[in-house]
Amino acid sequence: MTQALYTMDSETGRIAPAVDEEQARAWDRDNVMTTYARLPVTLVRGEGAKVWDAKGKEYLDFLAGIAVNGVGHCHPRVVRAIQEQAATLIHTSNLYLTEPQARLAAKLVSISDFERVFFCNSGAEANEAAIKIARKHGKKDGSATKFQIVTANRSFHGRTLATVTATAQPKYQTPFAPVVPGFSYVPFNDIEALRAVVNEDTCAVMLEPVQGEGGIYPAHKEFLQEARELCDKFGALLIFDEIQTGVGRSGKWWAYEHYGVTPDIMTLAKALGGGVPIGACLARGAAATTLVPGDHGSTFAGNPLAARAALAVLEAIEEEHLLANAYAMGAYFVHRLNEAPLRGKIKEIRALGLLIGVELVQPDARRVLTESLERGLIINAVGDNILRLLPPLVITKEDVDRAVEILSAVI
Repeated sequence: MTQALYTMDSETGRIAPAVDEEQARAWDRDNVMTTYARLPVTLVRGEGAKVWDAKGKEYLDFLAGIAVNGVGHCHPRVVRAIQEQAATLIHTSNLYLTEPQARLAAKLVSISDFERVFFCNSGAEANEAAIKIARKHGKKDGSATKFQIVTANRSFHGRTLATVTATAQPKYQTPFAPVVPGFSYVPFNDIEALRAVVNEDTCAVMLEPVQGEGGIYPAHKEFLQEARELCDKFGALLIFDEIQTGVGRSGKWWAYEHYGVTPDIMTLAKALGGGVPIGACLARGAAATTLVPGDHGSTFAGNPLAARAALAVLEAIEEEHLLANAYAMGAYFVHRLNEAPLRGKIKEIRALGLLIGVELVQPDARRVLTESLERGLIINAVGDNILRLLPPLVITKEDVDRAVEILSAVI
């Protein structure tokens, strides 16, 4: 007999997957490539800022799919949009126009400083598109040497061969060497180092306004301003990777708005689709018209299902005032973390909106992650000392208080 796929909770009336966790783990162990160090939890359902595992245990999710579930899990507006679109048209070739993709492009342009959008399926693909635009733009005057791209140490731009090269972390590059030529790196926020490397052969400078995977390090305003001035001086493009910082996480639509520095290209993914895979590369000026038919493309990019989901995400953020909530809850979270129970245990808190890094005095990040999970709080550890907190934009003060209570007990 075929196992039932769903069960209904008699008390709440909620439908949830009927999961044989032991069987699922066996399938995973025997059939999935070992590219992930799985934590001992099998998640089956989510709602808002909470998720539940196969045993029915509830967790407060302060990682949000690594900044993906910006409007929370299974937001009703997003769910409804996906259901309606799935019953209408899921996919067609990009040789044909679909209204959801066109409407999403118009929406993104209207809430940013950019003129055109290329859609893709992930953040790495968005950065690949940005790299290709920069390389082609560098050749517009016939130069054979203007292909150098400058990124920052401790950055993270993706896992394709080009984006792992842009990611200035040897641990990600060494297994796949030789990497793509034409990239150079500078210490983040080091203006003199940036000045020393950007020159007439530079086609782009690619930076994260806040380094996320690197440990939550916000850029200094002066550093981004200098990057803008150097790109203008040498005819290079300034690229901001906002895959983790964009779509409201900083308390504004885009983190660049906090700095008063507008790039030529901005890349997005993660929170844009609310969990449905979608990426976007936005450009302005000459960068917006560099690619022509045949230069670039993607089979699934901007398909109607993903586009409708992304539109629903943007509508939810606007109508529920989630930008203001992200900014306020981020400030409240930092305030609570600075209170007495954790004083002396935390070396530094680095934050912009709901992008929060907590650097511990002791190298306890892995232990804190594990014990927080046991107590019902999902967070992330970066290295031995840093906790990364990326809660949904929908969190409340009560959620923050509960998270701080668990962290205080564990730390």
